[in-house]
Amino acid sequence: MVSETEAAPAWLRAEVVTLAWCWRLSRRDGVVLGLTSHDRDLQIDDVPYRAAPGMKPSAIETSDSLDASTMDLEGAISSDAIAARDLDAGRWDGAALTLFVTDWTAPEVAPVTVARGTLGAIERRGSAFTAELQGITQMLDRPVCPATSPSCRAALGDPACRIDLAPLTHARRIVAIDGRQVTIDAAPPPGTMAFGALCWLEGAACGLRTPVIAAAGAVLTLAEMPPLLPPLPARVRLIEGCDKQLATCRSRFANAVNFRGEAHLPGNDLLTRYPGG
Repeated sequence: MVSETEAAPAWLRAEVVTLAWCWRLSRRDGVVLGLTSHDRDLQIDDVPYRAAPGMKPSAIETSDSLDASTMDLEGAISSDAIAARDLDAGRWDGAALTLFVTDWTAPEVAPVTVARGTLGAIERRGSAFTAELQGITQMLDRPVCPATSPSCRAALGDPACRIDLAPLTHARRIVAIDGRQVTIDAAPPPGTMAFGALCWLEGAACGLRTPVIAAAGAVLTLAEMPPLLPPLPARVRLIEGCDKQLATCRSRFANAVNFRGEAHLPGNDLLTRYPGG
């Protein structure tokens, strides 16, 4: 049995507690942001934690069962911390979040981790936002093994596919934009961009990746447009796509050995057929 002395650090058992909440957010693109409820900035493990008194967590429900722990995080949108354009662009979706408390008089000494997980649904309301923290037990909801499918379950170029994306990547410039259609300075190889992607390399959209749903010469139709567009001409990177069919994998990529699907598995219509029909 753990004693009270072993369960909490000395600063947390003092009569007057100098406590500060801290949030460490790590985006998928490598950006790390630290926020604290204290009225002054703190420096912890070489990461600056900016004073954000408006940030507050809801009650955290935890248990010794396998139920997923969840929490809501509320705060104001700041132009130099969590900007509205980054929320709209989805840069914070799936960011890793660690919530802990520390002694603001000595923030580097024995912080206590309260929750750890990833950001789930993010909702904007004017100049404020609410983000849901999904605990690490949320990972237990993932499928244990992949479900069978006639199409390939791998993504082009991932470790399961093993295709080298370097020859399938092209540097281009966008010269015109009309709705969700963009015109580039040189057409990609014919029949290669469907199910591909366009990576923005300039402006407020830099780092975002947009799916390509159709291509006609130098005109590409995108699934969506970023909230803020860069000035034209804008540099982009095109990554060719794959329709995840066995015939394409065999004829275009010569990669049928790494096809991650069951192209010849009978479908549900087999149950409706009559014997010998």
